[in-house]
Amino acid sequence: MGSAVAEHETDSVYSVTELAVDLGITARAIRYYESKGLLSPRRAGKIRVYSHRERGRLQIILRGKRLGFSLADIGEYLDLYDADATQHEQLVLLLDRISTRLTDLEQQKGDLATLLAELRDIRSQTLAALELCEHRNAVGQN
Repeated sequence: MGSAVAEHETDSVYSVTELAVDLGITARAIRYYESKGLLSPRRAGKIRVYSHRERGRLQIILRGKRLGFSLADIGEYLDLYDADATQHEQLVLLLDRISTRLTDLEQQKGDLATLLAELRDIRSQTLAALELCEHRNAVGQN
């Protein structure tokens, strides 16, 4: 039973619309990734036919984008997937990209904390100045 399911999954094909609905994206996005060389669907006449493999590649693309990786990084990762059966190079590349991304995000987190503190300080100063202005206006009207 397990092999029949696995066999069925690898034989599954999707139209661009089916794949888009299944993954919650637009058909236009799928065509865009195809135009960038990240997907290579087969053709059945004029219709694109996406295999289980293409669906998996698209899931990797979407996850990579969600994590903030560039299409170039994602493409390099996908290329290694096809070229390296042991996946060693792919894993080394992924670890390097993740480490770089974590470093970048930690830097952004620090920058954001500094920005938030500065904005809070400006807000406090502005509120104090506004209270003083309102107090002067109230005293001036009496």
